[in-house]
Amino acid sequence: MAMIKIIAIGKKHEKLVLAGISEFEKRLKKPFDISWQILPHSVYDGEKARVGESERIAKVLRPSDFVILLDERGKNISSPEFSQLLEDKFINSREVVVVIGGAFGVSEEFRASVDFVWSLSKLVLPHQLVRLVLTEQIYRAQEIASGGKYHHE
Repeated sequence: MAMIKIIAIGKKHEKLVLAGISEFEKRLKKPFDISWQILPHSVYDGEKARVGESERIAKVLRPSDFVILLDERGKNISSPEFSQLLEDKFINSREVVVVIGGAFGVSEEFRASVDFVWSLSKLVLPHQLVRLVLTEQIYRAQEIASGGKYHHE
């Protein structure tokens, strides 16, 4: 069964966001289940970090994955549009992988290789906060797909 895998560069969830992430995860039902893979930061900065982290992310991806990169330069979509995107991938039994790059982002080569570049906001957000917002949006997508009362138009 398709599910959602989140690959994030950085540290484990900080206490500040862990409770919120855990709460939304508890509410999720297949195929909206999520799994996390946290990869450590590069010891380098700038372009060297971007390239090294991007290569490590690429190594854990499969050709069949539908890869969404979170990037403030990406396309801004609504919650219903995100819900529909996930539903379309689940119908085709594709695992959705959402990538949260490191502090310096990802390489242009990696960015060009993904299926969809999504902007949660034009603001640059702390990675820990992005994890919480993403988890909430996945829960919201589930509720939209099932006709739940959580999301209001």
